[in-house]
Amino acid sequence: MRFRFFDWGEIEYRAALLKQKEVFEQVRSGLLDAGLVFCRHLPVITLGRSAKPGNILVPESRLKEEGVSVCPSERGGDVTYHGPGQLTAYPIFRLDCFKKDLHLFLRRLEETVILAVSALGVKAQRRSGLTGVWIGEKKLSSIGISVRDWVSFHGLSLNVRRDDLQNFGLIRPCGMDIQVTALDAELPGIDFPAVSRSLKDSFHQVFLLQRG
Repeated sequence: MRFRFFDWGEIEYRAALLKQKEVFEQVRSGLLDAGLVFCRHLPVITLGRSAKPGNILVPESRLKEEGVSVCPSERGGDVTYHGPGQLTAYPIFRLDCFKKDLHLFLRRLEETVILAVSALGVKAQRRSGLTGVWIGEKKLSSIGISVRDWVSFHGLSLNVRRDDLQNFGLIRPCGMDIQVTALDAELPGIDFPAVSRSLKDSFHQVFLLQRG
């Protein structure tokens, strides 16, 4: 599958969503075979299609104090947090390449993260019945996608810096009472360029991407 890679750096969630939809329209119309976006978001709580308001644990005034915005999202899942300590990836792919099988696509996204962190020296795994990637009992990566006309958008977030994890305490992540972790808790000093290179290489391996 031929693709174009986009690195948007640090970007506000709503701005990234608008840009993501532009790439989506190019893929859906056939102007682009596939797009892969990497970015880091300013602090934001996003509400997936299954989000329950009670999973935000603090009042709006507290969120304003912490500088965290709230934004509805078309992705699947419940409530999650995005911040500059994460690497977020948006694969905008035609799912007819994956037999129009959403579960297969989700499992391949999990495999992409597992391979990427393994290459960095961290062992992570799936947990039965739960979407995402974990280190032991702690969640390392969340996945939430949306699909329209069998083209995917939204995607995954990978926690890199533990100093950005405190904002998960504002919510029940994914509607569950779980702990989260970050790569630099396992690999002190790991930096974003190394994580980005490894994740991009893993996308190439798992999805057989070729530069367009």
